[in-house]
Order: sequence, then structure tokens, then C-alpha cells
Amino acid sequence: MRTGIRAETPADMWKVVTERGNNLRVDGSVVMLETVEQEIPVLTEMPGIVTGLKVSEGDVVRKGDVPAVIG
Repeated sequence: MRTGIRAETPADMWKVVTERGNNLRVDGSVVMLETVEQEIPVLTEMPGIVTGLKVSEGDVVRKGDVPAVIG
């Protein structure tokens, strides 16, 4: 089952901290967002393997966007 990891706030994509094929645990960090000089990690809610990254550093994400997919 594939699950999208959703951004909870609009922000700039500061850093992608995982890559496709990585095995993540619960609360594993996928990307780091930056908003108003704060760094906000986007974390997994379930374990899985990263099957897709849909963002690049410097992109702008909106609330609800899916920066990564795990399966």
C-alpha cells in the first residue's frame, strides 16, 4: 500500500533528507521545510520504503501537498 506523506503547512522546501529506496521508521524525517525562519521536519506516520519524491530543494509547498510517497 502506497501512502503520501503530506505537508502540514505552506513553506519553502529547504532540504530533502531521504532518497528513493530508503527504509524509514515511524517518525522518520523525509524533508525539511522552512517558514518564517523555522525549520519544520515532515515525518512519516508509518514505516515503509520511500517509493517517490515529488519535490526538490527550493520548491514551494502548500498545506496538503505530498512531498514523498512510501510503500
